[in-house]
Amino acid sequence: MEKIRVMIAEDQNLVRLGICSLLGFSERIDVVGQVDDGSQVVDGIQQYRPDVLLIDIRMPKMTGIDALRAMRGQGCMVPSIILTTFDDSQLVREGIEAGAKGYLLKDVSMDSLVDAIERVHAGGTLMQPAITERTLKGLASLERRFEGSATEDLSEKELEVLRLMAGGFSNREISNTIHKSEGTVKNQVSSILDKLGVRDRTQAVLRAINMGLI
Repeated sequence: MEKIRVMIAEDQNLVRLGICSLLGFSERIDVVGQVDDGSQVVDGIQQYRPDVLLIDIRMPKMTGIDALRAMRGQGCMVPSIILTTFDDSQLVREGIEAGAKGYLLKDVSMDSLVDAIERVHAGGTLMQPAITERTLKGLASLERRFEGSATEDLSEKELEVLRLMAGGFSNREISNTIHKSEGTVKNQVSSILDKLGVRDRTQAVLRAINMGLI
């Protein structure tokens, strides 16, 4: 099995080395690069070509959020996981809006870290059940952005797919679960994004939670 290539962007040496040490025990992960500031992320992505990025929010020269925005602006976005603490709920929301696929606490266990990397690499997200109450309460700001938009009703099948998306399932995993082709699932996901007025799966899950759909 080909290993998942991971890059780490973290300014705290002990944290970065600790994550590297954890991942070094996994036969499924290969840490191909490390940077210690957000300003180095775009160049690092282009140099190391990772499959997944682990990125800290709080870095001195350029924040993780700004780095995510720079990646999107330069067309080099890769599946990204925010590294955070309990006190970063507002920044977590901003990071998700910037394109991150979810977040992990910095004291995460090795098994959880590897599982998270594999999940986002497969196209999934990390929104439930890990999302905290504080983060959920702050989603009103994201919802206000879409006020007045003509959100269409989701069908029962689309709601089923949306619930699986919230569980972090990739299109292939959803396909296997509901016994539909992967192409059909991809079309349903696109329809869900259109009806919710969002640009990606992560924001779809966030909005659905805030609307009480899931």
